[in-house]
Amino acid sequence: MAPPFSSSLVPGMKMALPWTKVRPALLSFLLLFLWLPSPSASQQEPCQTCRALASNFHKGLERTQRENFGGGNTAWEEEKLAKYANSETRLLEVLEGVCATSDFACHQLLEQSEEHVERWWFHEQQQHPDFFQWLCMDALKLCCPPGTYGPDCHSAQKPCSGYGQCDGDGTRGGTGLCMCQTGYGGPFCSECGDGYYEAARNDSHLVCADIDECGTDMAHCRANQFCINTEGSYECRDCAKACIGCMGAGPSRCKKCNKGYRRDGVKCLDVDECAGEVEEPVCTGANEACENTDGSYRCVCAEGYVRKEGICVEDKPPDAPEKGFFDDITDDEVVVLQQMFFGAIICALATLAAKGDMVFTAIFIGAVAAMAGYWLSERSDRVLDGFIKGR
Repeated sequence: MAPPFSSSLVPGMKMALPWTKVRPALLSFLLLFLWLPSPSASQQEPCQTCRALASNFHKGLERTQRENFGGGNTAWEEEKLAKYANSETRLLEVLEGVCATSDFACHQLLEQSEEHVERWWFHEQQQHPDFFQWLCMDALKLCCPPGTYGPDCHSAQKPCSGYGQCDGDGTRGGTGLCMCQTGYGGPFCSECGDGYYEAARNDSHLVCADIDECGTDMAHCRANQFCINTEGSYECRDCAKACIGCMGAGPSRCKKCNKGYRRDGVKCLDVDECAGEVEEPVCTGANEACENTDGSYRCVCAEGYVRKEGICVEDKPPDAPEKGFFDDITDDEVVVLQQMFFGAIICALATLAAKGDMVFTAIFIGAVAAMAGYWLSERSDRVLDGFIKGR
């Protein structure tokens, strides 16, 4: 009978947390957070997860095979080692390194298979030493023997002729269809794929080689393109600007030079029309200058000129309009002129009032009072000060 476990087999479940003091709702949330699978884990094939778990379990057995025993009393060590070999202590030490911290799929599988692991450790490992086969194939039924697939581990006839892999090989999933290597095709990968031909074949081997479509009539590129062979296919790429038809990339592979280029050895080079390399004169307009471009040229206005209505004219600033008599007068000067005007009116009123006319005398006194109030104000002080200082 297996000794009862004092803690869960799953590493990480026995944690230094005050579980008895944690509220049930918070505990449920923490467990859900710890064991919630990541998107990558949910997409991982279960057989692969179980295979990795079994592989790490085997590494843990090797790591703990003679742990904590390093010489001394041999008889005593052999007795202790025999007890440790199949002990619960060693099993827990092995399980500590089975799953990576972030591998949620592994942790879930280990939690679900806890009873199976315990059973194998204490009862089945002598009779079934292959832990992977016992756990992943026989107990959990997640994997199949090599060359088989599907829920019932169906046997594949000839495993894709040796040039491919059966979909789901060694797992309880898959379709059993062949996924052929590059260059091979057909239902059982016994033929050459598209873009390949049979270079050699016998009863046991098939060699498929790439077809160079560029050296045959199989490539269909446009007039000003060239062909590049690729593995199992080809590509069409544009010729250089200097070419009319080409046999490869660059101006040195042109069949014929394009307009604006000239042949220089094996290359098609740009013609510098501005340097007189053409018979016809260029940029003959008044105040025009020639500017060379790749394969052509353009006419621009000379420095200090701009193009207007198709011709180059001198770039002059527009004429400024004539200024009026009061255009340059400042606000302060306007205020002073106003005061002079009002002063003249006051003098006229004073002259009329001196003749004894009561109406003009009243107007004169009112005007004097208004002027006195203005000049005693703060604004009048600023205006007068600015005018005196010439501001």
